[in-house]
Amino acid sequence: MLFERQSFLVAGLSRSGISAAEYLLSKGAKTYLYDDVGEGAVLAAAQELGRKGAVLLAGEEAFSHVGEIDVLVLSPGIPIDHPLPVAFRKAGKRVTGEAELGAMALRCPVVAVTGTNGKTTTVSLIDAMFRAAGKKSVLCGNIGTPVTACLKELGEDAVAVAEISSFQLETLRSLCPHVAVVLNVTEDHLNRHYNMENYVYLKSRLLRNCTESEYAVLNFDDPVVRAFSERTKAKCVGFSLREKTNGAYIEDGALCYAGERILPESAFPLEGDHNKQDALAAVCAAKLMGLPAEAIAKALAEFRGVKHRIEKIGRAGGVTFIDDSKATNVDAAVHALASITEETVLLVGGKDKGYSYEPLFDAVIRSSVVHTVIYGENAFRVLKAALSRNVQNVTLCRSFDMAVRIAYLTAKPGQTVLLSPASASFDEFTGYEARGERFREIVQSLAEEPPRRERGDAEAEE
Repeated sequence: MLFERQSFLVAGLSRSGISAAEYLLSKGAKTYLYDDVGEGAVLAAAQELGRKGAVLLAGEEAFSHVGEIDVLVLSPGIPIDHPLPVAFRKAGKRVTGEAELGAMALRCPVVAVTGTNGKTTTVSLIDAMFRAAGKKSVLCGNIGTPVTACLKELGEDAVAVAEISSFQLETLRSLCPHVAVVLNVTEDHLNRHYNMENYVYLKSRLLRNCTESEYAVLNFDDPVVRAFSERTKAKCVGFSLREKTNGAYIEDGALCYAGERILPESAFPLEGDHNKQDALAAVCAAKLMGLPAEAIAKALAEFRGVKHRIEKIGRAGGVTFIDDSKATNVDAAVHALASITEETVLLVGGKDKGYSYEPLFDAVIRSSVVHTVIYGENAFRVLKAALSRNVQNVTLCRSFDMAVRIAYLTAKPGQTVLLSPASASFDEFTGYEARGERFREIVQSLAEEPPRRERGDAEAEE
């Protein structure tokens, strides 16, 4: 693309859309903006970009400019079947994304990670391993910092450690990671991708540009991901909790890589098999990038997890609160339930993403959950799934704040309240981070309230 001689429309003024617009303006491109939200933070961002030279198109204006605009840049939150990209494609115009703009500009090696769950934990571990080895790495992509916002840091002496979502893969064409990691593929975002076949295909696209010179790190315990080895020219390296592979695995109580003992299992601080899988994936990536075992082991031993993922955030009235707001699908919530041993009140619900909730309640039955509080836009769908599995210790409400308070009043001292929603957050929040922060605020307010009276105390007074 010749930026100074082409015009671009950035659709969606989220974090990535703002970054894309700033990047295009810095390249001297004629830049238009569009978002169907015309107030609050979106309006403020549009006004700031306008001062830098961007032109805001309101409502139907965007469609009337299709003929004169060369390229549409979609934010990940806008699907490719939205009327705007459909109009651009019908006009024979290019439709791309912010991550693609960044990928075309990168001049450094890339380690890219995708999968339904575990992406943020894995890229955070890989980044920590680089840093422990004294190497320069930059976390970017879906983890929060857009690729285009990191380009100044990502010189030839650095490594981009990129978290890549299925939304980004819809418009990502140029990325060729030196190491491409696929963690798992389970039901998620079916309201956007329509069916599992499309979703699986999108995840496999991370490997589309890899040649015999690159590496595909694949979860050999996931049959869908294991089959990706047949879709790529890259050298495939596996990780597994169940078998010895040509990559990373568990043997004699230790995390190992290709016959080399890296770290005892007992020295890895995160609980749960899902965290061990993420650790093994990170070990593969780090070894393939040439990092020494000592640095890898140090990063693993010192890692304390990521925010909003099975994170203990406080206590109130003798009840422990755990924030797993990042569990935006059923599979992630199932993993969270498997890692909790204390009697637990579960908070679940939010915005529906098109999949079945019955497997969640199969896991509830096997777990230490004693009560489930269901809330949010999808509350009745979730309740129907609970009743289909004969899970009857449930409370139904609408708002998130009320659900947290009900969970607190339901839990007894010594029990745990677990927020693991198995749903998106967009019915009430701007993202899972905002939902997790609100959870923390409510917990802090509960801790400051006078101690609650227990049922036994009330009965004694009577």
